[in-house]
Order: sequence, then structure tokens, then C-alpha cells
Amino acid sequence: MKKLTLMGALVALSGCASEQAADEAPQNVMQQAELNATTRVIVNFKPGANRANVLQAVGGKEMLSIHGMNASAVELPARAIEALSKNPAVEFVEEDSPRYLMAQSTPYGIDQVQAPLVWPLATGANRKICIIDSGLYAAHEDHQSGKSITGYPTGWNTDKCHHGTHVAGTIAAVNNTTGVVGVLPSGVNLHIVKVFGDSCAWSYASTLADAANRCVSAGANVISMSLGGSTKNRTEETAFNNAWSAGLISVAAAGNAGTKALSYPASYASVISVAAVDANKQVASFSQFNTAVDIAAPGVGVQSTVGALDLNTLAVGGATYSGSYIEGAARTAGVTGTLVNGGLCDSVGAWAGKVVLCQRGVIGFVDKVNNVKAGGGVGAAIYNNVAGGFAGTLGTGVTSTIPAIALSLEDGDAIINSGGVGQSATEASQKTEPASGYEFYDGTSMATPHVSAVAALIWSYNTSWTNTRVRNALEKSAEDRGTAGRDNYYGNGVVRAKAALDYAIANP
Repeated sequence: MKKLTLMGALVALSGCASEQAADEAPQNVMQQAELNATTRVIVNFKPGANRANVLQAVGGKEMLSIHGMNASAVELPARAIEALSKNPAVEFVEEDSPRYLMAQSTPYGIDQVQAPLVWPLATGANRKICIIDSGLYAAHEDHQSGKSITGYPTGWNTDKCHHGTHVAGTIAAVNNTTGVVGVLPSGVNLHIVKVFGDSCAWSYASTLADAANRCVSAGANVISMSLGGSTKNRTEETAFNNAWSAGLISVAAAGNAGTKALSYPASYASVISVAAVDANKQVASFSQFNTAVDIAAPGVGVQSTVGALDLNTLAVGGATYSGSYIEGAARTAGVTGTLVNGGLCDSVGAWAGKVVLCQRGVIGFVDKVNNVKAGGGVGAAIYNNVAGGFAGTLGTGVTSTIPAIALSLEDGDAIINSGGVGQSATEASQKTEPASGYEFYDGTSMATPHVSAVAALIWSYNTSWTNTRVRNALEKSAEDRGTAGRDNYYGNGVVRAKAALDYAIANP
């Protein structure tokens, strides 16, 4: 319940008023203000109650008679709430809590690559990006307007892997009132070539060569590939060389092995190889580093669109915190227990029947979850040790019988600082598919669409520019990181759209 706060200064008393009287005057004013303060509540009446008489007795005003219920929204003096609660005609009184529109968010990568700085000058609406991936959940709420979407083969507009949909969201999630916004929210055209089936298993170099050729035939300007393999293939390389000769820019993921191994198609000279950095522009530990890396982009904790609604929540202290599913953990409509702070959860605690809050770090996710389970915990909520959310897994083929969700560092701190520890908490993890959802993913796969989209964004400023000019602008204007000049971890540096556009304009 809010108290009225006096704003501004009180005028000093005139004449010979004593110091004591001057001190008492503001106190009296504030007391009177509190007595006059009003608040809005919901009053649930008992059957047969005369609402008008009850409210008149306490100076209340009915703001809304709730349809289908014996209840009203009421504005009344704050001091009258206690008396109203004790009225025999009243079932109970509660706060009429505010509700707000759920707005979209801007993933950190969009600002990191300077996309909003270019939007007043170019939108990408006259460019086409061909995404070679697992398809697209075309019914997603963030892919419903502002762009033309075509694809190949039959079934391109479905995506049970969610990978291609995530990539497409980073590129082109629309600027509406929900979800996220992409690098190109105002109209870039997409052509989807689906090369991974519903099993999400591997594809082949021949399939990729065929896909590249289809991108060219579809009139694409940029090819985006969040995929790769360890073996060079001459037919595949020829296809991408031909695409370059036809005026296209091809972009591919450098790889997630965290080694200096080359990955293809990223390591062909005609393809831009993309490394991954985090929100602080530090290279990701999983990002491959080698002589073929050209440029870096956001690839850690990237939030984007997926074709499933995966709700992972922790409700405690009157607030609900949304996170991500830790792959391999149990699903549940809800487990409830007292929330305890397990620290790093790097040892087993006395957690019988508890929901355990763990911080990321020191040991793996599977070890933390196993420790929670061994201590009798009914659920684990792991919060990040750096800013933002994250995606986690217990490991390939590893499962747990208790739920585990991933929370952001900010939410973990908020739970602790607000006194949530020690209160009853409910952890839930449920998935609906297909549906419009959003997830945080890690990988050079997530970095790649940032670069693909920036290329299309600056190219749309002047469609007569060549692919050589655009690629050169991307690489020459990148923010240098790591060792001065080009290096094997960041390539030429982190991609920057506004800097690239300025460079392209100034350097014909």
C-alpha cells in the first residue's frame, strides 16, 4: 500500500514561532496527508451483501463491478482498509495490482553491432538473405510482417530443430510489441533452404553445394550458414566461389570446438568466417581460432526466436522469474519447496524438499544438479556468473529426475537481495510445440547471423556496391580486439554496422 509523499519544500512559519513549533508543523502536515491518502483495492463481498451501504460507511467509491463475481474494484481512504476487512459483509480485501503491457526486448547483440545507428539510413528492405539451416517456423509471431519469405524444399516453413528459426530471429525479428527485435527488423527478404531434417542430424557437402546454388538462383545477396564440418570439399568450395563470382557474400560459423581446427565452408576464401564473443566483447571459450577467422560477433547468451514455447520459471516472494531450460533436466508443471541458497552447489547440502538456488561456475551443470538431487532438493535454479542469461545442458544423453532451469545474473541477485531465500518457491518447466517462443543460445552459429544481417544492412544503403566493397568495409571497420591488428581469435575484430557503412561510403 503506497503512502502519499510530500514533494517540494514547506514554507517556513513567520513571526516568533519556537524551534519546536517549526519542527512539529511538517510532521502534522504529513500525518494529515497520510490520513487523506487513498488507495485502490479489490473487495470480495459475501453473498447478499449490500455493496453500496458497505462502501458508503467507509468512504469508498466503486470503480468497477467485476463481471461474473461478487467483487468490486474500490477506491477508498487507506485508513479505512482495516475497518472494511472486518465488516461481516466482506469476504476479503486485497490490493488491486497494476498490470502492464509486455513489451519486446532488444538482445545485447543488436546494439553491440551498431544496427540501430544505421536504421535511419538503411533498412535492408531491398536485400535478400538466404538462410541455409533447419528451416523456419514461419507461423512465429515475430516473423509475420515486414518481409517476404520464400523457401525450398517442401517443409522449409517448419523447424523442429529450432536452430534455423533462432538464426532468422537474429537477422529479422520484426519491431513489434512482443518478443525480440533483429538486426533487420524493417523488411529484409528471406529465402530459407532447409538442409537439416526433423532429426536435426548431419547434412552433406553435396547438399550444401546444392543449397548455395539455389540461393544464387533465388536472387539472394547474402548467404548465412550457421553450420560446418571439418573436411574440405572441392565441389562445395566451387559452389561458394561461384556464388562470390555472381556477386553474393557468404557467411559461415567458424566452429564451436574451441580449437585451431579449420571448419568448412567458413574456411574457404570466398566465405566470411565468424567467431563468437560475449556481451563484453570477449572471445568465447568455445569459438574456434585459426588463420581463416575473418570477423567476430555476439554469440554468447543470444536471445532469439524458436518454434516452441518453453516456459521455465521460478516464482518466489510474489515475483516470477523467467529463465531457460537446462537440457536433460526433468519437466514439471511445478515443484514447491522453501528456497535455499546453495552457493556454487559444488558439494551436497541438507536440502530435503527444498528448491536450491545455485550460482554458475567451478563445476559443470550436471554436477550441480546431481548435488542438489543427492541433498534431497526437488529443483535446481542456476543463475549466471556474468551479466545476462545463458543456455545450459547436462550433457549429451544425460538426464535428471529433478527440474533445472537457468536464470540471469540479474535475476539471481534480485532473488537474493529481495529476501526470496527462505520463502516458499515454485519451479516450473514446461514446453509447448509448435508455438512462438524465445530462447538464449550460445555458439558461432549465433554470431553468424549478426554478420550476415549487418552485411545486408549496409549494402541496402547503396545496392550498386559490389560484394568486394561490402566485405572490405565489414573487415576494415571492425573493432580491433585481442592482439593489435588481425588475429586468429577475433579476426579483424567485432563487426560494427555504422562504422562499416561510414567506411564503405568513404572508400569506394
